[in-house]
Amino acid sequence: MSSQTVDGRISLIRRFNEFAGSYPWAWTPGDMEDFTLSLMSGSKKAAPSTIRGYHLMIRMFCDYLLDGRYGWIEECEKRFDQIPSQVCHDYNTVAHTTDYEGHPARRPFTYDEIQHLFDFLDTRVERIRVSGRKGAWAALRDAQIVKTIYAYGLRRREACMLDIADLRPNPQMPQWGTYGAVHVRYGKAVRGGVPRRRTVLTVPEFDWVVTGLTQWVEQARPLIVGGNPNGRVELWPTERRGRIDPRTLDLRFAWIRKEAGLPEELTLHCLRHSYVTHLIEFGYPERFVTEQVGHSYASTTAIYTSVSNDFKTKTLQAALGRVYSSEKGPP
Repeated sequence: MSSQTVDGRISLIRRFNEFAGSYPWAWTPGDMEDFTLSLMSGSKKAAPSTIRGYHLMIRMFCDYLLDGRYGWIEECEKRFDQIPSQVCHDYNTVAHTTDYEGHPARRPFTYDEIQHLFDFLDTRVERIRVSGRKGAWAALRDAQIVKTIYAYGLRRREACMLDIADLRPNPQMPQWGTYGAVHVRYGKAVRGGVPRRRTVLTVPEFDWVVTGLTQWVEQARPLIVGGNPNGRVELWPTERRGRIDPRTLDLRFAWIRKEAGLPEELTLHCLRHSYVTHLIEFGYPERFVTEQVGHSYASTTAIYTSVSNDFKTKTLQAALGRVYSSEKGPP
């Protein structure tokens, strides 16, 4: 378990302790009900998945206190004449009743929105370059990160953690050089596990990403890493010689989306949804798409999929043609 996870759980326990106004041996199920209500109220309501995560962490902490191997029950009874109890129950915690709890307004980009976004990114790079102002290099990096996230269906952290060594060739497509696949080493981990790895293949419909990555890796990136390219391994270095982080990437994309005039519900993660949707529309098998995006189950991939009306219409027309042409029989 990472130190970041431990710190986050400790912070939550302290937050609940402060909210309850009492120590763990005096917590009650009523405190949990009030805490849950506070999370679901006000201008900054927490998402159901966030609330459930809080419940899980507090439940695990109470289980720890009640585990006889650690002696906390006897110690609390001896010192405070009280014993801790489990405060998380079915009636006062959020149940996992739906497969997807993301905001319903979030959706995949349409093809026109993808094209508009990319046109804006390219125009921005050229405009800054022609003006002679500082920032053309960073604008090119931002543009290529966004395009790479879409072209490989990456999560934000997966994209930020890519190194040069993670760009791999595909023996089936030698003309793509070292850009035939991307090796993801920091995929989303199963609870309590380590980051999962996968290799995402470049697909022909997105082969334009090869040109962009080639330009970035072989021409633009060396300008920032300088004369010691072997000392810098990150694919997306920053001006301060660090690695771009997901939070910064989110802020940059929010600004880009606003300047491009795109709907605010289209987040950076929506590009991953678009990748899944568009691969399905291109006719790739569901199992292939599931492997590409690193899902454990096809049902998870299905949640991401929102095929266009045009695709549905063409699919229906093909089905109608098969059915009714067979009914006519030979001429």
